[in-house]
Amino acid sequence: MTDPELLTDRRRIRRKLSFWRITTVLALVAMVAGLALQLDGPNRRGDHIARIDISGVIVDDQKLIDLIEEAAESKAAKGIVVSISSPGGTTYGGERIHNALVKAGEAKPVVADIHTLAASAGYMIAASTDHIVAGESSIVGSIGVIFQYAQARELLDKIGVRLEAIKSSPLKAEPSPFHEASDEAKAMIRSMVLDSYDWFVDLVAEGREMDRAQVLALADGSIFTGRQGLENGLVDALGGEAEIRAYFKTRGLADGLDIVDWAPAKETSSLLLGGGVAGLLQHVLGTPLTISSEIDRLAGGKLFLDGLVSVWQVGGQPERD
Repeated sequence: MTDPELLTDRRRIRRKLSFWRITTVLALVAMVAGLALQLDGPNRRGDHIARIDISGVIVDDQKLIDLIEEAAESKAAKGIVVSISSPGGTTYGGERIHNALVKAGEAKPVVADIHTLAASAGYMIAASTDHIVAGESSIVGSIGVIFQYAQARELLDKIGVRLEAIKSSPLKAEPSPFHEASDEAKAMIRSMVLDSYDWFVDLVAEGREMDRAQVLALADGSIFTGRQGLENGLVDALGGEAEIRAYFKTRGLADGLDIVDWAPAKETSSLLLGGGVAGLLQHVLGTPLTISSEIDRLAGGKLFLDGLVSVWQVGGQPERD
C-alpha cells in the first residue's frame, strides 16, 4: 500500500508544478502581448495628433526630450499637443524642453494646453509652442529666475560647530551655507541670475512675438489667471480641446484626427510585459517586478533641484535681489 504521507507529498508537488507551468505560460503570453503593443505604439498608428504630458517639477529629462523628438519625426503624428501642469523647475531643464519644442515646431504645429498652471519654467515651455490654450482659471506667468541657498551659521554657532576652509580664491564655493555671503559673492550670483533673467525675457518676447518692453512689464514674477493672460498676450485662447482643434484646423490639419497620448517607454519589465499584464503577474506572483516606479513616486522623481531655478512658489514670488 502507498504511504498516505507520500501521496500527500506527490499531490503537493503536482500542484506546485501546475502553478509554475501556468505562470510560465502567462509570462510568455504577456511578453508576446507586450512586444506587440510596443510594435503597435503611437508612431505606428494612422494619422493622429500626439499629446505629451509635462507635469510636476521641471528637470533635465532626456526621456521627455527623446519623446518630443520622436513625435516631431513621426509621419503619423500631424501635430503635437503638450499638456502642461507645472510650477516650473530648473532653468536648464526648461531650456532643453523649450529648444526641443521649438525644433518640433519647425516640422509641424505645436500647441500648449495649460491645465492647472504653467509658471516660471512651465511657462517657458508653453512659450516655445505656436499656440497657447489655457483655462480661464489656469495660472500662467511668474517669469523670472531665482537662486536660493540655506544659511545655517547661527544654528552651527549654537551647537558649537564651525567649518574651516582653505580655498584657491575668495569666490570658490560661494555663497556658502556656513557663513554670510560677501558682497562680492552676492554680486556674482546676482549677475548670473540677471543674465538668465534677460535670456528668459528675450525667449518669451521671441516666442510670443511681443516687444521686449511688453514682456518686461509682465516679468516681475507676477502670476496671472488664464483670463488675464489672454488680455496681456501670454495666452492665445481660453478653453480646451475644441479650441485646440480649431487652431489645428487653421494649420491645415484634417478634422476628426484622434488625439493619442504619447509616453516615454519604460525601462523595466513593463516594457516587455505591458503595464496591465505586468500588474497581473505581480498579483499572481505576489511580488513586485520592479521597485523603480515606487522609488520615483516617493521621491517625486528627483530629490533635489540643481542649478538656477525658475519656479513659482506659493507664498512668495521669485525675487531679483
